[in-house]
Amino acid sequence: MTEKKRRSPSQGRAQATVDAILDAAFQLLESGGPERLTTNHVAERAGVSVGTVYQYFADKQDILAALAQRRTSAVRDTIAQTLIERPDLGSVRPIVRALMNGFEGSPATRQALLGAMFHRGDAVLEEHHQAFLASIAGKARLQIDLTPESAFVLTHAAVGLLRAAAAEPGLALDPQALEDELVRLMEAYISALVALRGPRPSTSSG
Repeated sequence: MTEKKRRSPSQGRAQATVDAILDAAFQLLESGGPERLTTNHVAERAGVSVGTVYQYFADKQDILAALAQRRTSAVRDTIAQTLIERPDLGSVRPIVRALMNGFEGSPATRQALLGAMFHRGDAVLEEHHQAFLASIAGKARLQIDLTPESAFVLTHAAVGLLRAAAAEPGLALDPQALEDELVRLMEAYISALVALRGPRPSTSSG
């Protein structure tokens, strides 16, 4: 027997219920860590029945994944807008900073959300990669020519390294130093792409 399809929050009241559940889950993560996060506790904090929680989420991991998805989408939109408004090297640091600070909350909360983000494997990266490229298409006047390969490197390099850093807390990496290194990496790569493209043809009629 196939699992019953979860309800999609297409209407305003349903979306408000989902938001209340996710907000409650975040509060529980902050106050008690991942161990405190159970569907019963989430329902109690959100002021809904456990059955209501299960109408939208299969389990605790599903709630975490939705929290991570909500925050990741917000970060993606912020980065896209930054690139549209300032399509030059000056946007690299704000973009790296947005990636690093995208998951608010305590270290335990950020670790739980990052883990949930990648729970489905690398498919989540591909989804956000495609959505990001679609969001800037025809809007960002980039100084480089994006090939599928260069676009892949640009959207995956910093994220992949941050994912590795989150998975290796024992390294005790300094956040500011890591930010500086990621900015240096991305600026060097973008500068190399700009150099490959060469100067743009002059549009003057002199």
